[in-house]
Amino acid sequence: MGDRPFNTVIGRMRPHLSALLLAGALAAVASGCGKETTGPLPPPATTTVTAPVSGVAGDEPQAASDLGFPTFATKNTTRVGGADATADAAGVAQAVFPSTGPTSRPAAVVLADSENWQAALAASVFMARPIRAPLLLAHGSELPDATQAALTRLAPGGSGVLGRAQVIRVGDVPAPSGLRATAVAGDDAFDLAAAIDRVATSARGEPAPAVMIAGVDDPAYAMPAAAWAAKAGDPLLFVERDRVPQATLKALRRHDRPAIYVVGPRSQVSDGVLGALRKAGSSVTRIAGADPAKNAVAFARFSSDAFGWGIVDPGHGLVVADPRQPLAAAAASPLSSSGTYGPLLLTDDAGGLPEPLVQLLLDIQPGYEADPVRGVYNHAWLIGDEQAVTLDAQSRIDALLEISPVRDESP
Repeated sequence: MGDRPFNTVIGRMRPHLSALLLAGALAAVASGCGKETTGPLPPPATTTVTAPVSGVAGDEPQAASDLGFPTFATKNTTRVGGADATADAAGVAQAVFPSTGPTSRPAAVVLADSENWQAALAASVFMARPIRAPLLLAHGSELPDATQAALTRLAPGGSGVLGRAQVIRVGDVPAPSGLRATAVAGDDAFDLAAAIDRVATSARGEPAPAVMIAGVDDPAYAMPAAAWAAKAGDPLLFVERDRVPQATLKALRRHDRPAIYVVGPRSQVSDGVLGALRKAGSSVTRIAGADPAKNAVAFARFSSDAFGWGIVDPGHGLVVADPRQPLAAAAASPLSSSGTYGPLLLTDDAGGLPEPLVQLLLDIQPGYEADPVRGVYNHAWLIGDEQAVTLDAQSRIDALLEISPVRDESP
């Protein structure tokens, strides 16, 4: 990086950015288990990063962009702009838990493998009550700098419902030094999702009344389930397109005939599988769209009893990510479980705005008759750098979220 000043936007961060410094930038805008303990947590590696900064004077060149506008934030959007999901997860965790004192620290954090999207999405359920654990990512047996720095900053105190564990290790990931860990293991994606559900159910004290099912093959269709799992505590389990694995069936039986919601179209989960699921649930409902963007909008609009976002009117939080980056859904899930709460929506593969997303934003755009101060507002978190959500897309989202005057068209 040479002598380049520390004054550019989060969207240009390298994959090994320091999550500790990212958190400072975000805070300016954002509101069967085994115990393991090892030696002291090492300090994070020294890393040169770029991020918005405070204290920029007006007579300095590019002062506005140095403060992170409009790439980091517009009036109706905030971007967590890591170059990968590992950085995004670290940034989101510290935006939700600023960790400036004991009351703003999480009791525990989740550590999942960046090579296992199924486990990461399923582990989003640990952000729901009573655990409230944000997700961080390991790279196989390695802890990236961003994750190390986030662990140091978050300093989880230990969860009472998890035997005072500070870290939930999901799958084959390393045990962070100096922190009490509980391990969640499974032989495959079906086993591991069922094991995650077992731990979450034990912590909750009773099974969730609803369970989500997604196909194991295409992550883009499963992504919206992570946000709801984090918000409501309803678990995500997996099936093959034409078969329900035994691990998934066994997990469903533990829930004693739950309401089952299948996320995704027939190309991901066949009607035959829905028939098999009806034997294990009180009801089976498919929530689907023909492509990932339509699928996410369908999930955002859906509501049945206590299940579903039911986003059909103004005054909501939203989270927008790239369907090519499935781990972004897990990384962003704490934003759906706190703050402005809200469903995960997806851009198209080019980082643009698909028509179903545009239509949803138009449908829920706030309006006012006399005074906008008395209105309601929408806000969107954008996940990823400009390779994921372009600046043009961010500007369009901002405009569609803006509260606008309502004109009386009556004669």
